[in-house]
Amino acid sequence: MHLAMDFACNSRHVRISVRLIVFSTFPQILEEYFTAGKLKREDVFVTSKLPFFAMQPDEAEESIKKQLSVLISDEFHPFYVLQSVQHSIKQLAALRLDYLDLYLIHCPCAMKNKADGTAGFDHQNIEHIDTWRVLEKYYKSGQLKAIGVSNFNGNQIQALYDQAEIKPSNLQVELHIYWPQHELHELCKKLNMTVTAYAPIGSPGRLTFKPNDDWPIGSPMEDAVVVELAKKYGKTPAQILIRHLLQRGISVIPKSTNPERVKQNINIFDFELSKDDQQKLLDVPTRVRLFEFRFCAGNKHFPFEDVDLTKKSDEKEDM
Repeated sequence: MHLAMDFACNSRHVRISVRLIVFSTFPQILEEYFTAGKLKREDVFVTSKLPFFAMQPDEAEESIKKQLSVLISDEFHPFYVLQSVQHSIKQLAALRLDYLDLYLIHCPCAMKNKADGTAGFDHQNIEHIDTWRVLEKYYKSGQLKAIGVSNFNGNQIQALYDQAEIKPSNLQVELHIYWPQHELHELCKKLNMTVTAYAPIGSPGRLTFKPNDDWPIGSPMEDAVVVELAKKYGKTPAQILIRHLLQRGISVIPKSTNPERVKQNINIFDFELSKDDQQKLLDVPTRVRLFEFRFCAGNKHFPFEDVDLTKKSDEKEDM
């Protein structure tokens, strides 16, 4: 993590999820960089998300408060943030986070763990605008500098936009050459919303994260067009895919735990894909959604009409 932070400091921009505090060394490393003058708070762009099990307005407020104060349990698990309040909690004041740069509703589907303790979730009937009002409150207080959504479909975005006092400013969504989201991107441009692509290189780590799950098959980095362009430009397939999305006007958040790959993923500003090569990537015919959110099946706000809900999964998406 020191190596990754060193390189990020050189670029003068760091994007961090508050969930990274699950790693015990992260708060100390961040404080070390603040103290040494390598980083200032304004150099660090912190994005966090409201979990789908905390979308009831009062729970949403509690979650935001705890993330702003950066509270963490000794038994903290990133997927069950709110359960940490039942354990002994300590404040990580060293992070010095009195505001978040971007806060997103993680998923349009509100759910809770089953009350009887069995596997799966119970669905909740919560309207997005009711949750959104809480985000608006903290936006107005200055504690959330920007607010947005993740994994919403176009109809859900438009409906929220029409009802919101503070309009959503960002959509984070799966987006890559196999799932280019052209229509959704156009809607966001119309609504003056930025788009951030997760899994921009196809999330190869998903297979390691949950190897026994029935993941959709697709590897953009191995696509023949991508491999051909990587050779042509002397770049990695991941660099080609990231550069492609940047030239579409889409920000990217590739995930890697390998410091060398982190460096490679940032080093994409010394070349530009030609118009013809950009079009080749746009013309790739394969279409596959890699993150289906089938664990949300049955929720009235399930966002993806293209997903075959007859298949079941216990997966818990990390996006």
